[in-house]
Amino acid sequence: MKNVIFISPNFPSNYWMFCKELKANGMNVLGIGDEPYDALSQNLKDSLTEYYKVDNLENYDAVYRGVAFLIFKHGPIDWLESNNEYWLERDARLRTAFHITSGFQVEDMPRIKLKSRMKEFYRKAGIPAARYHLVDGLSGCQAFIREVGYPVVVKPDNGVGASDTHTLKNEADLTHFLETYNSKVSYIMEEFVHAEVNSYDAVYDSKGEPIFETGNVTPNSIMDIVNEADNCVYYILRDLPEDTRAAGRATAKAFGVKSRFIHFEFFRLTQDQEGLGKKGDIVALEVNMRPSGGFTPDMIDYAHGINIYKVWADMVAFDRSETDEKDHFFCGYAGRRDGKNFVLSHEDVMAKYGSQMKMVGRIPKVLSGAMGDQMYIAVFPTREELDQFYADVLSCK
Repeated sequence: MKNVIFISPNFPSNYWMFCKELKANGMNVLGIGDEPYDALSQNLKDSLTEYYKVDNLENYDAVYRGVAFLIFKHGPIDWLESNNEYWLERDARLRTAFHITSGFQVEDMPRIKLKSRMKEFYRKAGIPAARYHLVDGLSGCQAFIREVGYPVVVKPDNGVGASDTHTLKNEADLTHFLETYNSKVSYIMEEFVHAEVNSYDAVYDSKGEPIFETGNVTPNSIMDIVNEADNCVYYILRDLPEDTRAAGRATAKAFGVKSRFIHFEFFRLTQDQEGLGKKGDIVALEVNMRPSGGFTPDMIDYAHGINIYKVWADMVAFDRSETDEKDHFFCGYAGRRDGKNFVLSHEDVMAKYGSQMKMVGRIPKVLSGAMGDQMYIAVFPTREELDQFYADVLSCK
């Protein structure tokens, strides 16, 4: 029996299903989190062999002691994982400390966390990427902007999602940013790419081969959603385009992906852009060595008629999975922002789309910045029906 430590199994709220499928595959599932055991859902409790509570998951020493205790009690650990971007570096540090070789180690972190370091691996994969400059003061930034022109995008070189991301449109924006940014943090400045975001989402086996592949599209950028308090729209594709599949596989090979659930983001150009390509071409954005956030795993299930949590757990347990897709739908996510005067009320939305709705609910505050406050997830056989759903749910008076 393999021992698997799952970090923060209670958050996000759907991650208990990874634990459920691990246990169903005969794994000894050991959770470490900072929520009291009695506050865990019954589903999660039923999926764990043991739960070790720490006062704060941010406290590395406390988590380290938790891993050491579980090893003392249950023996060597075969896997340690959170499937969470926030804990990616913590996971690697713990694996390295306890010689758990089934995932990324500390030495792997720069190439998969630093946006500047990702560029060389995209070049290795043969995929164009936006030109960049590491922020070093006014003169260096001005020289880069003379080369690429305004606007430019600035964000932490080692950042999570779209947090602390800025679009600088002129010299005044640049001056304001340099006067207010945290100079102790390394920031990357990139040329602006006119595009929508297309992702490649996949589970890979230990030989670096894909077990399952899909993708999603974000027509409006997460950066705009966060910075402008906009509604959130994205959808799982019914069928993965071959150019996205090829780019995803090439990138996975360049980064040496093995035994992981991944979420790679690419730009698809919405206009010709010098140095990057023609309208419709694929351009590199960034790699995420974990599942796409929020309810995306559930949306993958709804779009393809599979259990992606089981696919991942099968990879851990057996290094393979039988992924017999039963459905091919567009699965759309619409996140409405509180305070907007929508044409359709919640009751109107449910009356019109109730039969196609898969999930409805409020988004926790910790996630609402990127995902909206009220979410609707529904499936549609055609792109036209999906577009009408978005028009109805998000139109304002």
